[in-house]
Amino acid sequence: MLRKSLLAGVVAAVLSAPAMAADVAAPLAAPAASPWDLAFGAKLMSDYNFRGISQSARGPAFSAYAEVRYNWLYAGAAYWTTKLPTRPIGEIDLYAGIRPVIGDLTLDFGLMYYLYTPERQFRTDIVTPPGALAGVWTPRNTDFLEVYGKAGYDITPQLNVGGALYYAPNWLGTGASGLYAEANAKYKLPNDFAISGAVGHYWLGTTSVFGAGNDFNIQDYLYWNAGVSWTYKDVVTLDLRYHGTNLTTQQCFATTGDYRGVLTGAGRSNWCGHSVVATLSVDLQYSKLPLR
Repeated sequence: MLRKSLLAGVVAAVLSAPAMAADVAAPLAAPAASPWDLAFGAKLMSDYNFRGISQSARGPAFSAYAEVRYNWLYAGAAYWTTKLPTRPIGEIDLYAGIRPVIGDLTLDFGLMYYLYTPERQFRTDIVTPPGALAGVWTPRNTDFLEVYGKAGYDITPQLNVGGALYYAPNWLGTGASGLYAEANAKYKLPNDFAISGAVGHYWLGTTSVFGAGNDFNIQDYLYWNAGVSWTYKDVVTLDLRYHGTNLTTQQCFATTGDYRGVLTGAGRSNWCGHSVVATLSVDLQYSKLPLR
């Protein structure tokens, strides 16, 4: 009887040992990565240049943004300081879209709403200051909606090429359509440097808000940029970039309604001319913060 009891105890211990060992040695499962994330940042610029045209009257500007992400989906808002003829406190961009990543290909499809508030229509037809040009120079409201599609492809770990297409049915509230197409490329250099550039073309339609005899066809134009950047730990970036368009100073004035060209009577604007812009930006991502 004693022998049977001892044998049963040994057998039970042997059979239970692997299970106990497995329980002790089993690695803890890593927590699943959250599909949610938050990106946010800010930048200082010597000039806010938007597709070749200054939005800050060739002066310094500031921008900040925040973007919520869920897998491929995203939505965000950005604020830019401006100095425009309608005198808004700045530009507020509200946007949302989907950003699929398929191997080395990144796609981006979305909507952007440009909000300028509060605005005052810039006109000198009722009261014309001495030496100024008389006329109505802006719509009452320059807010507008734009749809876009972008693509970028990593040919090598260092070289990325891409393209983008943007369409606005009511560009800057003028009633004219705006279609912008761009090709771009970026090449990573050693020591976190990179060179990049883009060439784009804007096709702009005819205004419909100024009344019979005052509406006009907005000049199409070619835009290009090229620059060098340095990034520290994927967070801080210093960028020095040359921007240029093929618009003359008279064409630029007709496109922008530059208040200085109106008030001086010159009928010209340098907002679309050749310029070099320095930008210091900080970009953070919640999932990559070391102390979150």
